[in-house]
This record gives sequence, structure tokens and C-alpha cells, in this order.
Amino acid sequence: MAEPLLKITNLHAEIAEDGTEILKGLDLELNAGEIHAIMGPNGSGKSTLSKVISGHPAYEVTDGDILLRGESVLDMQPDERARAGVFLAFQYPVEIPGVSVANFMRTALNAKRGEEVDIFDFQEELEARMAMLEMDPAFATRSVNDGFSGGEKKRNEILQLAMLEPTLAVMDETDSGLDIDALKIVTAGINKIKSERPEMAVLLITHYQRMLNYITPDRVHVMVDGRIIRSGGAELALELEERGYDWVKEEVGA
Repeated sequence: MAEPLLKITNLHAEIAEDGTEILKGLDLELNAGEIHAIMGPNGSGKSTLSKVISGHPAYEVTDGDILLRGESVLDMQPDERARAGVFLAFQYPVEIPGVSVANFMRTALNAKRGEEVDIFDFQEELEARMAMLEMDPAFATRSVNDGFSGGEKKRNEILQLAMLEPTLAVMDETDSGLDIDALKIVTAGINKIKSERPEMAVLLITHYQRMLNYITPDRVHVMVDGRIIRSGGAELALELEERGYDWVKEEVGA
């Protein structure tokens, strides 16, 4: 049996600044090509998990390990993890005034591939990706996320996902702040990219079932107090939507 693409074992992590423990022995396995959703109440550690996977310096791993294709990433810097195939779509994308979307993407591609990307090849690829995502070509000339609506910021994250072609895409509450039309556009983009690259694994972090109405997960995990306390199929998300989280916590004594 092939080893998991992502294997997290007994992961403990704390806020580096004050030592507050957020992740408290989390275990997770994700195979290539799979879509997993992590759901849970506010403060359960979902966004912290996404940042720890990507190497955010605000968090320190105190125990356990994160393996990507069998290799620990704990000693890798965020840029090294990105080159190894880890992509994080932010819940709150950062604004970068004065840097165009096109220049930002070309710089990111150069760094990931380790070589200068031909400007004409890049432009052709960017235009094709934007057309796939039904984005106005003029979007490429705007400063990254500067003055963007919530929906535009999330579409820009999906454009980066399409261009960078990661092995593992971690989507941190990508549905946050989106109205139903923007949600449909963003999830359609993720589905298009996934259909092109079926081997890519996706870890969706969300509060609500509604995103999973458009992206069907292979597995759903419930996260409470820094641990995954229950896992199941896509039907688990529907049950959580209907019944909330208290019944799961009661079952496991969390």
C-alpha cells in the first residue's frame, strides 16, 4: 500500500510568543488525490493546523511530526515547503499595494521552479488560467488584493492555486465572507483545477456544510480542542450541519 501523501502524527503546537498550546496530539492521513474536509467550532485549532502545515513562524511544533511523501517538513522553511508542493489559501489574504497580480505570480513561479519563466510563456499560461476561472484579463494588472472585494481576493487565491500546481492544497476557510454567487465561482474553480490534476490532494478547512455542497469530500473530520475527535464520509458534514457539534463532543467526552 502506498504511503500517505500527508501524514500527521501526535502533532502538538503552540503559539510561539506566549506558549499557549493549540494543537494537542492531532493525527491525520491524506492520500494523493483525496479531498478531506476539517470542520469544527471556533477556537478548535483548524486555522492553526493550516498555518503549522505551511510553516508559519508564529507557531512552534513541540511534539509529533508532519510528513510529506514520507519526509518530515518540520525543518523546512515556508518557501521550502511551498517548493515541495504545499500550497496555503489564506482565510484573510494579504494586500500588497504596488505589486501587480501578474508580477506577483511570475515571481512565485520563478521561485517554485527554480528558473526564470519565459515572459511570453508565462503570459499565455496566466491568460489561459484566468479564462478557465472566468476572470477579466484586466485583473492581472491590479495590485495584489488591494481594494479587492472578498470574492475577488478568494478568486485570486484560486488563480494562484491554478498557476502554482501544488501537490497539496490547504484551503483555510476559503468560503469565509463569500456570498452564494462568489462561493459557486470559487468552488467551481477548485473543481476545475482538481479535474485537471486528479493527483492533487486537497485539505478543506471550513465551519459550514455549504462549501461541501459544491466540493464533495472523500473524508470529513471533526476537530475540537486541538484534536480530531471523529472522522467519516461526506454524510458526516450533513449531520453536523443539522445537529451541530455538541453531540460529537458528548459521544467522545470532549
